[in-house]
Amino acid sequence: MMSLKYKCLIADDNLLDRDVLEMYISKIESLQIEAVCNDGLHAAAALQQQEIDIVFSDIDMPNLTGMELLQSLKQAPVFVFISSYAEHAAESYSLDVIDFIVKPVTLARLMKAANKAIEYIEVKKKIETTLINSNVEGDKNVETKALDTQQFNDHFFIKENYDYIKITHADVLFIESMGNFSRLHTIENKKHVTLVSLKNIEAHLATQNFMRVHKQYIINLKHIVSLSSNGEVILSGGHSVPLSINHKAALMEIINKNILVR
Repeated sequence: MMSLKYKCLIADDNLLDRDVLEMYISKIESLQIEAVCNDGLHAAAALQQQEIDIVFSDIDMPNLTGMELLQSLKQAPVFVFISSYAEHAAESYSLDVIDFIVKPVTLARLMKAANKAIEYIEVKKKIETTLINSNVEGDKNVETKALDTQQFNDHFFIKENYDYIKITHADVLFIESMGNFSRLHTIENKKHVTLVSLKNIEAHLATQNFMRVHKQYIINLKHIVSLSSNGEVILSGGHSVPLSINHKAALMEIINKNILVR
Protein backbone atom coordinates (compact mmCIF):
# COMPACT_ATOMS: atom_id res chain seq x y z
CA MET A 1 0.00 0.00 0.00
CA MET A 2 1.42 3.36 -1.05
CA SER A 3 1.82 5.93 1.74
CA LEU A 4 0.22 9.35 1.43
CA LYS A 5 2.55 12.04 0.10
CA TYR A 6 2.20 15.67 1.10
CA LYS A 7 3.04 18.11 -1.69
CA CYS A 8 5.73 20.63 -0.83
CA LEU A 9 7.09 23.89 -2.21
CA ILE A 10 10.55 25.27 -1.41
CA ALA A 11 11.19 29.03 -1.62
CA ASP A 12 14.69 30.42 -0.96
CA ASP A 13 16.86 32.87 -2.87
CA ASN A 14 20.07 31.18 -1.70
CA LEU A 15 21.08 28.36 -4.06
CA LEU A 16 23.01 26.41 -1.43
CA ASP A 17 20.16 26.62 1.09
CA ARG A 18 17.68 25.53 -1.57
CA ASP A 19 19.82 22.53 -2.45
CA VAL A 20 20.14 21.52 1.20
CA LEU A 21 16.38 21.76 1.71
CA GLU A 22 15.69 19.80 -1.44
CA MET A 23 18.13 17.08 -0.39
CA TYR A 24 16.67 16.78 3.11
CA ILE A 25 13.03 16.85 2.02
CA SER A 26 13.73 14.13 -0.55
CA LYS A 27 14.81 11.92 2.37
CA ILE A 28 11.46 12.32 4.16
CA GLU A 29 9.20 9.60 2.78
CA SER A 30 5.92 11.39 3.49
CA LEU A 31 6.91 14.52 1.51
CA GLN A 32 6.97 15.12 -2.23
CA ILE A 33 8.61 18.22 -3.76
CA GLU A 34 6.35 19.85 -6.35
CA ALA A 35 8.15 23.17 -6.88
CA VAL A 36 11.47 24.83 -6.03
CA CYS A 37 11.47 28.65 -6.29
CA ASN A 38 14.24 31.23 -5.98
CA ASP A 39 12.05 34.05 -4.63
CA GLY A 40 8.62 34.92 -3.31
CA LEU A 41 7.18 36.01 -6.65
CA HIS A 42 7.96 32.68 -8.29
CA ALA A 43 6.53 30.91 -5.25
CA ALA A 44 3.31 32.94 -5.48
CA ALA A 45 2.95 32.02 -9.16
CA ALA A 46 3.58 28.34 -8.43
CA LEU A 47 0.96 28.34 -5.65
CA GLN A 48 -1.64 29.70 -8.08
CA GLN A 49 -0.91 26.92 -10.56
CA GLN A 50 -0.84 23.86 -8.32
CA GLU A 51 -2.12 22.50 -5.04
CA ILE A 52 0.49 22.56 -2.29
CA ASP A 53 0.15 21.18 1.23
CA ILE A 54 3.30 22.56 2.89
CA VAL A 55 5.53 25.53 2.04
CA PHE A 56 9.09 25.65 3.34
CA SER A 57 10.02 29.29 2.85
CA ASP A 58 12.91 31.61 3.60
CA ILE A 59 11.83 35.01 4.95
CA ASP A 60 14.38 37.45 3.50
CA MET A 61 13.93 37.13 -0.25
CA PRO A 62 13.99 39.79 -3.01
CA ASN A 63 10.76 41.15 -4.56
CA LEU A 64 8.46 39.36 -2.12
CA THR A 65 9.52 38.20 1.35
CA GLY A 66 8.28 34.97 2.88
CA MET A 67 5.96 36.88 5.20
CA GLU A 68 4.58 38.98 2.33
CA LEU A 69 4.06 35.78 0.36
CA LEU A 70 2.00 34.26 3.16
CA GLN A 71 -0.01 37.45 3.69
CA SER A 72 -0.81 37.66 -0.02
CA LEU A 73 -2.57 34.28 -0.05
CA LYS A 74 -6.32 34.01 0.58
CA GLN A 75 -6.13 30.31 1.41
CA ALA A 76 -2.57 29.50 2.35
CA PRO A 77 -1.04 26.05 2.70
CA VAL A 78 0.73 25.22 5.94
CA PHE A 79 3.87 27.37 6.21
CA VAL A 80 7.22 26.56 7.79
CA PHE A 81 9.51 29.58 7.84
CA ILE A 82 13.27 29.11 7.66
CA SER A 83 15.59 32.03 8.37
CA SER A 84 19.09 32.98 9.42
CA TYR A 85 17.59 35.55 11.79
CA ALA A 86 15.98 34.26 14.98
CA GLU A 87 14.42 37.69 15.63
CA HIS A 88 11.92 36.99 12.83
CA ALA A 89 10.33 34.22 14.92
CA ALA A 90 7.93 36.35 16.99
CA GLU A 91 6.50 38.14 13.95
CA SER A 92 6.21 34.93 11.96
CA TYR A 93 4.24 33.15 14.69
CA SER A 94 1.75 36.05 14.70
CA LEU A 95 0.92 34.92 11.16
CA ASP A 96 0.07 31.42 12.46
CA VAL A 97 2.93 29.59 10.79
CA ILE A 98 3.24 26.04 12.02
CA ASP A 99 6.98 26.22 12.75
CA PHE A 100 10.08 28.43 12.50
CA ILE A 101 13.55 26.99 11.83
CA VAL A 102 16.78 28.91 12.31
CA LYS A 103 19.45 28.19 9.71
CA PRO A 104 21.53 26.13 9.28
CA VAL A 105 18.82 23.51 8.80
CA THR A 106 19.41 19.96 10.00
CA LEU A 107 17.53 16.91 8.81
CA ALA A 108 16.31 16.15 12.34
CA ARG A 109 14.91 19.67 12.81
CA LEU A 110 13.27 19.62 9.38
CA MET A 111 11.64 16.26 10.13
CA LYS A 112 10.22 17.68 13.37
CA ALA A 113 8.69 20.61 11.46
CA ALA A 114 7.36 18.31 8.72
CA ASN A 115 5.73 16.00 11.26
CA LYS A 116 4.08 18.96 12.99
CA ALA A 117 2.80 20.28 9.65
CA ILE A 118 1.41 16.88 8.68
CA GLU A 119 -0.28 16.44 12.05
CA TYR A 120 -1.88 19.88 11.68
CA ILE A 121 -3.18 19.01 8.19
CA GLU A 122 -4.68 15.73 9.38
CA VAL A 123 -6.23 17.27 12.51
CA LYS A 124 -7.78 20.04 10.41
CA LYS A 125 -9.28 17.48 8.02
CA LYS A 126 -10.66 15.47 10.93
CA ILE A 127 -12.23 18.50 12.62
CA GLU A 128 -13.74 19.76 9.38
CA THR A 129 -15.25 16.34 8.74
CA THR A 130 -16.65 16.25 12.25
CA LEU A 131 -18.25 19.68 11.84
CA ILE A 132 -19.78 18.73 8.51
CA ASN A 133 -21.14 15.44 9.82
CA SER A 134 -22.63 17.02 12.92
CA ASN A 135 -24.06 19.96 10.93
CA VAL A 136 -22.94 22.45 13.57
CA GLU A 137 -21.98 25.64 11.78
CA GLY A 138 -20.97 27.61 14.84
CA ASP A 139 -19.19 24.86 16.71
CA LYS A 140 -15.86 26.65 16.75
CA ASN A 141 -17.36 29.79 18.27
CA VAL A 142 -19.31 27.81 20.85
CA GLU A 143 -16.20 26.05 22.06
CA THR A 144 -14.09 29.19 22.20
CA LYS A 145 -16.77 31.03 24.16
CA ALA A 146 -17.00 28.15 26.62
CA LEU A 147 -13.29 28.40 27.33
CA ASP A 148 -13.45 32.16 27.77
CA THR A 149 -16.43 32.32 30.11
CA GLN A 150 -16.70 29.13 32.16
CA GLN A 151 -14.53 29.31 35.26
CA PHE A 152 -13.61 26.16 37.17
CA ASN A 153 -11.26 25.88 40.11
CA ASP A 154 -9.25 22.95 38.86
CA HIS A 155 -10.37 21.91 35.37
CA PHE A 156 -11.90 22.86 32.05
CA PHE A 157 -13.51 21.06 29.11
CA ILE A 158 -12.44 20.82 25.49
CA LYS A 159 -14.28 19.37 22.54
CA GLU A 160 -12.31 16.66 20.78
CA ASN A 161 -14.05 15.09 17.78
CA TYR A 162 -17.58 14.35 19.05
CA ASP A 163 -16.68 14.21 22.74
CA TYR A 164 -16.32 16.75 25.54
CA ILE A 165 -13.16 15.94 27.48
CA LYS A 166 -12.52 17.08 31.04
CA ILE A 167 -8.95 18.33 31.49
CA THR A 168 -7.67 18.79 35.05
CA HIS A 169 -5.22 21.69 35.44
CA ALA A 170 -2.78 19.59 37.47
CA ASP A 171 -2.58 16.98 34.70
CA VAL A 172 -1.47 19.43 32.01
CA LEU A 173 2.28 19.56 31.37
CA PHE A 174 2.26 22.07 28.53
CA ILE A 175 0.10 23.38 25.71
CA GLU A 176 1.41 23.82 22.20
CA SER A 177 0.09 26.03 19.42
CA MET A 178 -0.75 24.40 16.10
CA GLY A 179 -1.90 27.50 14.24
CA ASN A 180 -5.68 27.74 14.76
CA PHE A 181 -5.57 24.66 16.99
CA SER A 182 -3.85 23.79 20.25
CA ARG A 183 -2.38 20.53 21.48
CA LEU A 184 -2.45 19.71 25.20
CA HIS A 185 0.17 17.34 26.63
CA THR A 186 -0.72 15.65 29.92
CA ILE A 187 1.18 13.73 32.60
CA GLU A 188 -0.17 10.42 31.29
CA ASN A 189 1.66 11.14 28.02
CA LYS A 190 -1.67 11.79 26.31
CA LYS A 191 -2.21 14.46 23.67
CA HIS A 192 -5.48 16.26 23.05
CA VAL A 193 -6.00 18.51 20.03
CA THR A 194 -8.72 21.13 20.17
CA LEU A 195 -10.03 23.82 17.85
CA VAL A 196 -9.14 26.65 20.23
CA SER A 197 -6.23 29.04 19.78
CA LEU A 198 -3.39 29.22 22.30
CA LYS A 199 -4.35 32.86 22.93
CA ASN A 200 -7.85 31.88 24.08
CA ILE A 201 -6.55 29.07 26.26
CA GLU A 202 -4.03 31.46 27.81
CA ALA A 203 -6.83 33.91 28.65
CA HIS A 204 -8.79 31.16 30.41
CA LEU A 205 -5.77 29.96 32.41
CA ALA A 206 -4.48 33.44 33.32
CA THR A 207 -5.25 33.07 37.02
CA GLN A 208 -3.93 29.50 37.25
CA ASN A 209 -0.39 28.12 37.50
CA PHE A 210 0.31 28.47 33.79
CA MET A 211 2.69 30.77 31.94
CA ARG A 212 3.51 31.55 28.32
CA VAL A 213 7.23 30.84 27.84
CA HIS A 214 7.32 30.98 24.05
CA LYS A 215 5.11 32.23 21.22
CA GLN A 216 3.99 28.61 20.73
CA TYR A 217 4.04 27.22 24.27
CA ILE A 218 2.32 27.57 27.63
CA ILE A 219 3.66 25.51 30.54
CA ASN A 220 2.30 24.38 33.89
CA LEU A 221 4.67 25.98 36.42
CA LYS A 222 4.10 23.14 38.88
CA HIS A 223 5.73 20.67 36.47
CA ILE A 224 9.03 22.54 35.99
CA VAL A 225 11.98 20.29 36.77
CA SER A 226 14.81 22.58 35.63
CA LEU A 227 15.98 25.25 33.22
CA SER A 228 18.69 24.00 30.89
CA SER A 229 21.73 26.03 29.84
CA ASN A 230 20.63 25.90 26.19
CA GLY A 231 17.41 27.86 26.86
CA GLU A 232 14.86 25.11 27.43
CA VAL A 233 12.42 24.40 30.24
CA ILE A 234 12.55 20.77 31.34
CA LEU A 235 9.22 19.45 32.58
CA SER A 236 8.04 16.29 34.33
CA GLY A 237 8.52 13.17 32.24
CA GLY A 238 11.58 14.61 30.50
CA HIS A 239 9.64 16.89 28.17
CA SER A 240 11.49 20.01 27.01
CA VAL A 241 9.95 23.28 25.84
CA PRO A 242 11.84 26.24 24.33
CA LEU A 243 12.11 29.40 26.44
CA SER A 244 12.16 32.59 24.40
CA ILE A 245 14.17 35.66 25.36
CA ASN A 246 10.98 37.73 25.56
CA HIS A 247 9.49 35.47 28.25
CA LYS A 248 12.64 34.50 30.19
CA ALA A 249 12.61 37.49 32.57
CA ALA A 250 9.05 36.81 33.76
CA LEU A 251 9.82 33.14 34.41
CA MET A 252 13.08 33.94 36.21
CA GLU A 253 11.21 36.38 38.47
CA ILE A 254 8.99 33.52 39.65
CA ILE A 255 11.94 31.16 40.09
CA ASN A 256 14.00 33.74 42.02
CA LYS A 257 11.14 34.18 44.49
CA ASN A 258 11.41 30.49 45.32
CA ILE A 259 15.16 30.00 45.25
CA LEU A 260 17.00 28.99 48.43
CA VAL A 261 19.77 31.34 49.53
CA ARG A 262 22.39 31.23 52.28
